[in-house]
Amino acid sequence: MTVRTDARPLDHPLAMLSGAEIIEAVAVVRETGRLEDSARFAYIGLHEPGKEMVRSFQAGQALERHVRLVIVVGPEAGVIEAVVSLSDRSLLSWTLVDDTRPALLIEESMLAINALKADPDWQAAMGRRGIEDFDSVQIDPWPAGSFGAPHEEGRRICRCLSYLRETPEDNGYARPIEGVIGFVDMGRGKVLEVLDTGVVPLAPERGSYYPEDIGEIRSDLKPLAITQPEGPSFTVEGNLVCWQRWSLRVAMDPFEGLVLHTVGYEDSGRVRPVLHRASVSEMVVPYGDPGPMHGWKNAFDVGEWGLGRMANSLTLGCDCLGEIFYFDYVSSDERGRPHTLANAICMHEEDYGILWKHVDLHTGRTEVRRSRRLVVSSIATVGNYEYGFYWYFYLDGTIQMEVKLTGIMSTMGIEPGASPRHATVIAPGLAAPFHQHLFNVRLDVEIDGPANTVYEVDTRPSPAGPENPWGNAFDAVVTPLKTELEAQRMVDPATSRCWKVVNHSSTNGLGQPVAFKLVPGPTPTLLADPESSVGRRARFATRNLWVTPYAPDELRAAGNHPNQHRGGDGLPRWTAADRSIADTDVVLWHTFGVTHIPRPEDWPVMPVEYTGFTLVPVGFFDRNPALDVPATGGGHCATPPGLPPVTDDVQRRDRRRPR
Repeated sequence: MTVRTDARPLDHPLAMLSGAEIIEAVAVVRETGRLEDSARFAYIGLHEPGKEMVRSFQAGQALERHVRLVIVVGPEAGVIEAVVSLSDRSLLSWTLVDDTRPALLIEESMLAINALKADPDWQAAMGRRGIEDFDSVQIDPWPAGSFGAPHEEGRRICRCLSYLRETPEDNGYARPIEGVIGFVDMGRGKVLEVLDTGVVPLAPERGSYYPEDIGEIRSDLKPLAITQPEGPSFTVEGNLVCWQRWSLRVAMDPFEGLVLHTVGYEDSGRVRPVLHRASVSEMVVPYGDPGPMHGWKNAFDVGEWGLGRMANSLTLGCDCLGEIFYFDYVSSDERGRPHTLANAICMHEEDYGILWKHVDLHTGRTEVRRSRRLVVSSIATVGNYEYGFYWYFYLDGTIQMEVKLTGIMSTMGIEPGASPRHATVIAPGLAAPFHQHLFNVRLDVEIDGPANTVYEVDTRPSPAGPENPWGNAFDAVVTPLKTELEAQRMVDPATSRCWKVVNHSSTNGLGQPVAFKLVPGPTPTLLADPESSVGRRARFATRNLWVTPYAPDELRAAGNHPNQHRGGDGLPRWTAADRSIADTDVVLWHTFGVTHIPRPEDWPVMPVEYTGFTLVPVGFFDRNPALDVPATGGGHCATPPGLPPVTDDVQRRDRRRPR
């Protein structure tokens, strides 16, 4: 079953933008007379209201709606940042930001591709490799980075890589045209240089992953049906979702992609806040091969491309399975025209095994409860990779964020028989460089209110001695993080390190201050040298945790415009002030991800790899909040009191396979 939202009632300050609002915002800036027809819009999104307005808003109240626009006015390196009020059609701010590059524009990327294919130096490089049909070449424009090259000065540029596709159905990444890089001025559509480092033979195989090329397909995988005869357990009003005590607002941003607002848990008739806002603020994919073809490759897929701009339209039974509710996403193209991406966000429930269980060996009474979670997800295709972003909400008050990585690896051509040091051979004449995928999630926490303090918790063995005569004791060592510089932290799996967000002004029934803890996975940090180009630009990825006091304009870990930025923006710039973060409105920035050493099994398309973290209540409740979950299974999951114990014979019979 599929349910979709086709219309979005503007019933709340955090409702997603409508097409009419986008049209109105563009009209307001054009009516100023400050823009030529050639101006392009790199970003149009909701300029979110202040927290106090959100907290005090009452149904039926007049809405004050503001829209933020990032405008590209010419081929030079500069943008205009504007904010428009839709309530009175006024221009609230207009700021020219020099020496700044917006995210790569799709229109300019196509301009770069066409310019390169028409360039005689590029054509000559193709000819040296025996390629005469230029239409058979796939060109991928890449963010150019910042390396102090003359091409970068005052320009918006990209570096273009080429791949051979002899038929339209070919996997281009199977046959990289190694040794050729095109530098293109994107704003002017002008080729600046074609670098040819030498001919490398093309890989011989097509690398198809289509079923018609695989051979015999498995025939013994039986259908799996997920049904909810009475429908799902959640309700949706506009973009407000309510499910099993949880409530949250779902949205999509052009850059950050899936965004959650006002996440709270209903307890004794009161919705207790947990998160004001949660999103992927930035991600970086740095490559570990030092050669001229690949050493410069690092992509900031949020700020240079945009997860919302690259979001997929999701399909029932493929991307999502079960009783599905879809949210559409209304965005704009680069000329400011709205368009709707159907099924951009998928929401459903899924079974998740045992929630809790106990067998009383004295009475034989068994109580089992099934776990269930609400899944809110979106998937973005950024070039060769797919990223799935999944937020899970559990019956016991736990929140989990998981990223699923799949798609096709970025590849390099190699000489036959070569064994590259910084890459894995994945097919004849083909290798995939070592690389990382590092995500930074911005968690605007609000644990039972805005005044929170963050503690680092390490589990350490207690010293042997009179107080520990058996040598078995261990302690939870709790350290407050009082300032921004103190709160730049790393994971430590050896000590089960986590970070606890505490509200000292709110206590549970045991007199303990309420809290949630951030439980990281065994996650890496940036392996590149901190003073390298990517190290300066992705400084956020050198730490697993940053904590800042809330500031409405601090939204992106690498700054608002990382494309070709020299570095140092975002978290390193803000935290240099070393502001106090004790008993205040704080924001947690968590960096996590994977270091990908490719393997042949990742080719020609990569099985999903997982990474993420968990937010777990710690004293937020007085006891297990899932005790009231009903038993399922037609009486098999709960033994009523007074019945005789289940015998061993019955247990053995129940475990037999059906004949």
